[in-house]
Amino acid sequence: MNNMSRTQAIVNAPAYTASEAARFLHLPAATVRAWSFGQRYKTRSSRDWKQFEAVIAAADPEGGYLSFVNLVELHVLGAIRRIHSVPLPKVRTALEYVTRLLKSKHPLADQDFQTDGLSLFVEKFGQIINASQGGQVAIRPVIEAHLRRIERDSAGIPIRLYPFSRKTEYEQPAIIVIDPTLAFGKPVLRNTGIPTAILAERFEAGESLGVLASDYGKPLDEIEEALRYERQAA
Repeated sequence: MNNMSRTQAIVNAPAYTASEAARFLHLPAATVRAWSFGQRYKTRSSRDWKQFEAVIAAADPEGGYLSFVNLVELHVLGAIRRIHSVPLPKVRTALEYVTRLLKSKHPLADQDFQTDGLSLFVEKFGQIINASQGGQVAIRPVIEAHLRRIERDSAGIPIRLYPFSRKTEYEQPAIIVIDPTLAFGKPVLRNTGIPTAILAERFEAGESLGVLASDYGKPLDEIEEALRYERQAA
């Protein structure tokens, strides 16, 4: 197996539950489950069950597991979700349009989405919601801010994701990283294998920021960012 095939195997392997993905990306767990695996539901006006179809192609839909590539897709989909009052079916239509043109199973994680695909999505999205040019422009910075936090290898394969650690600012320090080759794909401090969950556990147990920084040889601001990220997840 060559390096590209090995990387593809790693990033596409089932590794995360919906709850883990939701926690790592600071998204509602029910939303992640619906986007990833679909959902049966009833309306008030009907006794029949209806099916909400999944938005992304999960790595293991029967087992309920997601891959790192799925995590990247959900990260970008979360950016689209920030545009309020837009029904998901309209977002889905724009994504289906881009999927056909890019001929990709995972368009939101595809490198082409970061270039031509985003322009296509914004254009189609604007047509669907009948938005003004201003409305179309508004969605682009939000998605672009999320796309910049995806690190790719020379072949364009997503290999690292730097999730947001704060609620409001789009330009945030990239201190936390999710790398499928480190700590079983759990969030860690950048350039280390130190899981943010371990830092949070020790801090909650009463250890100070100074002690944690000294023990791991990391600056205080990085320890603080890890704790901020874990608080958001909680």
